[in-house]
Amino acid sequence: MIPKVFKEVIDLGDGREISIETGKLAKQAHGSVVVQSGKCMLLCTVVSNYKQSDVDFLPLTVDYREKFAAAGRYPGGFFKREARPSDGEVLTMRLVDRVLRPLFPKDYHAETQVMIQLMSHDENVMPDAMAGLAASAAIQLSDFPFECPISEARVGRVNGEFIINPTRAQLAESDIDMMIGASADSVMMVEGEMNEISEEEMADAIKFAHEAIKVQCAAQVKLAEAFGKKETREYTPEREDEELAKKIKDLAYDKVYEIARNGSSKKERGEAFAAIKEDVKATFTEEELEDYGDLVSKYYAKAEKAAIRNLTLDEGLRLDGRKTDEIRPIWCEVDYLPSTHGSSIFTRGETQALATVTLGTSRDANQIDMPSFEGEENFYLHYNFPPFCTGEARPIRGTSRREVGHGNLAQRGLKGMIPEDCPYTVRVVSEVLESNGSSSMATVCAGTMALMDAGVKMTRPVSGIAMGLISDAESGKYAVLSDILGDEDHLGDMDFKVTGTSEGITACQMDIKVKGLSYEILVNALKQAREGRLHILGKITDTIAAPAESVKEHAPTMITRRIPNEFIGALIGPGGKVIQEMQKETGTTIVINEDPVTEEGIVEILGVGQEGIKAVTAKIDALLFKPEKGSVYEVKVIKMLDFGAVVEYTEAPGNEVLLHVSELAWERTENVADVVNMGDVFDVKYFGVDPRTRKEKVSRKAILPKPEGFVERPPRDDKRSSGRDNRGKDNRRDDRKPRQDRKED
Repeated sequence: MIPKVFKEVIDLGDGREISIETGKLAKQAHGSVVVQSGKCMLLCTVVSNYKQSDVDFLPLTVDYREKFAAAGRYPGGFFKREARPSDGEVLTMRLVDRVLRPLFPKDYHAETQVMIQLMSHDENVMPDAMAGLAASAAIQLSDFPFECPISEARVGRVNGEFIINPTRAQLAESDIDMMIGASADSVMMVEGEMNEISEEEMADAIKFAHEAIKVQCAAQVKLAEAFGKKETREYTPEREDEELAKKIKDLAYDKVYEIARNGSSKKERGEAFAAIKEDVKATFTEEELEDYGDLVSKYYAKAEKAAIRNLTLDEGLRLDGRKTDEIRPIWCEVDYLPSTHGSSIFTRGETQALATVTLGTSRDANQIDMPSFEGEENFYLHYNFPPFCTGEARPIRGTSRREVGHGNLAQRGLKGMIPEDCPYTVRVVSEVLESNGSSSMATVCAGTMALMDAGVKMTRPVSGIAMGLISDAESGKYAVLSDILGDEDHLGDMDFKVTGTSEGITACQMDIKVKGLSYEILVNALKQAREGRLHILGKITDTIAAPAESVKEHAPTMITRRIPNEFIGALIGPGGKVIQEMQKETGTTIVINEDPVTEEGIVEILGVGQEGIKAVTAKIDALLFKPEKGSVYEVKVIKMLDFGAVVEYTEAPGNEVLLHVSELAWERTENVADVVNMGDVFDVKYFGVDPRTRKEKVSRKAILPKPEGFVERPPRDDKRSSGRDNRGKDNRRDDRKPRQDRKED
């Protein structure tokens, strides 16, 4: 039976379009769509259990995978099968999750799974830009309780013109790479990197993307209507008790407000809030707590949140006693670790990051092997968030998605300030040692100082800050919070992180929880963030004003040399013998890459100290040495032969040539040792390749004065030799019979 297919098409302009199709694949899923642009195809399926899970949160899993078959490739490694997700796939999962999760009801706790798979790849289409659209479209065809359709779009800017979902080639020329997630009414998520743009330019890019997202949301509604939108499923909601909520608020609100007003430390206020909660619970009998214990905790949390928010809106005060635009105390230090190539500590309030920098060759680049992209990163950052940094003891299960996401944000904030001519592969590692608010931004600040400490010539230093927003729609009041605490992260209506230099924004990440946030408030928040960034930047530059003039004594120095491609084989040697011996003798690391554009070899020489590097460059110079015809060069005798001496050019050791006995002196030389000896240094004249011997010819006598009365021997009579040849060949008798005729006779 031929399936009935439903399809909607979205026009992106420039002849590009996105289609959303359902009815053909994965019909047992609760919702499934195929989203296609060009040859790129994503299959998205969604399933949600009908039974509520026994947890107090939404157990939502967003999974994005790229199949190697989509690009006609095999997975790398020994087992030819896709395994754990790559960092790129994890980052796409996070982008989609952050937009979907807030739109499910808070009391919906059914196990829910969103699976997005790249089934066909197009090198001109970046699939992650369509993942949010695919997820939302599949949910619209299901019976899930979900507020409204959303979509995500990437925006770039080339030559001042904004582009929706640019190609990878266009993105390489763009000064903006932002992903925006939104519904038709509200922007919900922003993440990306920029080339030092202004706050107004960032807001304009968000507006541009939002207009395109509105069209994509409308297409989902039309598809669902054509398919036949299902009735929203019924589920057992959480218990609610308004009287109990009012009672708990009356018991707790004023006490929480007063504790929050005192501006105590994280530990002190945590203990005080816990005591208030225990006092509230003490007003209930054991039987009541057994019946309503979960509601007591829930309503106390609401009362605590309301008190803290109102304190900020009414009095402009925060949990730790700061004003809304006040930054916590900062102290910094560089060169803390004696053995690393660069290191720094950045501490802001109760958040601390220790960053290290390691310098290497192109061989140390981070290899990216995804179906949608193959390449390497010569600058990359890893972020570690151990449990002790928040005073917890919990199992370590490998690198978390959160660590991947936070590290990527810090990397994007810094990488634009690494100059293109930086010869090194640079790895930054951030160890978060304390955390109470935006360790990712502490990582940016620590990373900047560690890079400068290592001698990396950053274009400009970068700082980062985490911001929050608390607003009240009824009163119209709002407060933008600079340098938010961990406790403030979840109680606001927007939290965002911004990195930048003195010239503009380099990266951002926003999660907007309030509907219809005005662009005026957004720009004001970004401008307040700029003031905070510049304040923090001042603390950084007070600690280290500029990159170190050179790398540390124990850190490697690297230089690059370009050589013609025809010399690469000689430098490597048979089976790599030459280059391996050279590395062993000089204590250096040598990496050779080919430049397909210039058809040259790029030789990277990495070594601690200059002696080894100089030795390698000398060998390369010798390899590339080409004497010019008619020029005079200094040589040294390195071998004595009966018919001459082998000499090497002193400016190119290892580059040898034979000085024939006849070219030693004007007088006849019977014994080479009568004229030169081992180790003698003198000048010779280079005559190029001798056409008779087809070997290079040098002469010592050519630059010596002729002895008085010297008579040169007459040159050999070539004519006589030629005559013999003619008599032997051309003038031979023609009456001789051919060999075959003689045999027959």
